[in-house]
Amino acid sequence: MTFLSPPEPAAAIGLSIVVPVYRGADTVGQLVAALSALKPAGGLEIVLVNDGSPDNSGEVCRALAASASVPLTYVEHARNFGEHNAVMTGLRHVRGRYVITMDDDLQNPPEEVVRLYDHARLGGWDVVYTRYGEKKHEPWRNLGSRFANWVADQLMDKPKGLYLSSFRCMSALVAREVARYAGPYPYVDGLIMQVTQRIDSIEVMHLARAQGRSNYTLRRLIRLWLNLATNFSLLPLRLAMFAGVGMGVLGMVGAAFTIIEALTQDTPSGWASMMTMMLLLAGVQFLILGVLGEYVGRAFLSANGKPQGVVREVVGTGAPQEEALVRPQQAPDA
Repeated sequence: MTFLSPPEPAAAIGLSIVVPVYRGADTVGQLVAALSALKPAGGLEIVLVNDGSPDNSGEVCRALAASASVPLTYVEHARNFGEHNAVMTGLRHVRGRYVITMDDDLQNPPEEVVRLYDHARLGGWDVVYTRYGEKKHEPWRNLGSRFANWVADQLMDKPKGLYLSSFRCMSALVAREVARYAGPYPYVDGLIMQVTQRIDSIEVMHLARAQGRSNYTLRRLIRLWLNLATNFSLLPLRLAMFAGVGMGVLGMVGAAFTIIEALTQDTPSGWASMMTMMLLLAGVQFLILGVLGEYVGRAFLSANGKPQGVVREVVGTGAPQEEALVRPQQAPDA
């Protein structure tokens, strides 16, 4: 993996809150107002990252940066890069001793922020995730989240049963180490698991979406699963290898049956079994090629300098401005 070293924060405060914004023009103002009323130990700052939102979220966020009663930094991506990419950009603009990431849709109650922060700070945890007694997402989204967490259980070195929520609190140490990753396909939770195992979780409320519908489509969820599977584990390659070995064994068994049939019967049929084996073998071969192609394609795009995020504009009183382009570092020529 490729990492970069972000600049050290100038002056730490108690809590930084990173909010990726996408189609959030109707809700981000309410969220900022509620967060600004909080009084966490050490104070707070807010970092809004507009991830190429097609609505007027940029105008709303600029107005908030100009009028906010707490330190607020507005960062604008040049195009849509994805939620995890936006969170990575936000982590490079924080100054807090702890950092909370949360969505802009008001499904995570702002009142829970201080409780989450205090649990991490007073308990000495590096990361605290939230879990929900009852999720207010659509049924298909809840099913997708459960599947993603099951996949994470199989592929990542994470505590079993830990729910990976986007509403999480991490220490400055973890945030700094996670932000060093410069690859084009970040998965924040996977990076967290590589940094620390001092992780806990608490149960919080989950509200119904205030307005609009979820920005997560089936396509975005599939891309998220691919990031998890191919960036942080070799298990898909190993499964492809086992599938090849299994089909090889089945092929030998089928060959043995064919020989026995040829020796014991005058007119062996064989056609159906031959076609079945050919189709099975072809299917497994294409599956293995697809897995290999996904790994090779991602490696090619990383080596080719595909950016993790391109920052068009930084407005506000928060962390100092970073380089506008975050892409993998290239090794110097010999």
